[in-house]
Amino acid sequence: MTAPPKISIRGLRKSFGSKLVLDGIDLDVERGESLVIIGGSGSGKSVTLKCVLGLIRPDAGSIRIDGTEVVGMRGDARDEMLRKFGMLFQGAALFDSLKVWENVAFGLIEGRHMPRAKAREVALQKLAQVGLGVEVGELSPAELSGGMQKRVALARAIAAEPEIIFFDEPTTGLDPIMADVINDLIVQCVKRLGATALSITHDMASARKIADRIAMLYKGRLIWVGPVKDIDHSQNAHVDQFINGRAEGPIQMEVLRP
Repeated sequence: MTAPPKISIRGLRKSFGSKLVLDGIDLDVERGESLVIIGGSGSGKSVTLKCVLGLIRPDAGSIRIDGTEVVGMRGDARDEMLRKFGMLFQGAALFDSLKVWENVAFGLIEGRHMPRAKAREVALQKLAQVGLGVEVGELSPAELSGGMQKRVALARAIAAEPEIIFFDEPTTGLDPIMADVINDLIVQCVKRLGATALSITHDMASARKIADRIAMLYKGRLIWVGPVKDIDHSQNAHVDQFINGRAEGPIQMEVLRP
């Protein structure tokens, strides 16, 4: 019997008041695959991710992880499902009051009740995997550059060796060279774990680097899904405009003219 997709989304709909954000999304992410959702601001990328994570409840539709429905899941079942997840937040989202190693180990200590000494050992191992030395573990987040904070956040995302890792705009706020460093680390870490990755970004350099497949959202609908190698030949005018960053095209930005 064929195993189900790691993540399977069907008929996902979500509105906020009169604003329809997701208009019937169907999308699968296969085991071990890295899928990146692209699209402009307000296209529904973040809402899709939050629905999969269970932070937002959709108005309609199904989300299955390993074949199990997770929409509306609560209690111990939800806690157990969350153990499969790792997350790299857009702004790193490190705790200022904790040392770097404590940030990396936070989920191990608080969520899995791992002894602090063991959790610190794991945290330092994960920091090493993202190119940060033992001495960095004793620093506070405020002492780190933006690129180092992102690497710490990546170390935290992989600390518990999750089956699924979510990346929310992983290169936002980074210069092009550091962004490429982060992209390389994401690829390495995901492959090392054999994890499934679901990312959202508007950074095409990042999408091309970390994706096996790309899906583009526009006005709450998926308008193109395919292998990353095919995106330059999508024959979709919206996709072509977006990936080439052109002002002129079918995607019209609301800009007040002087």
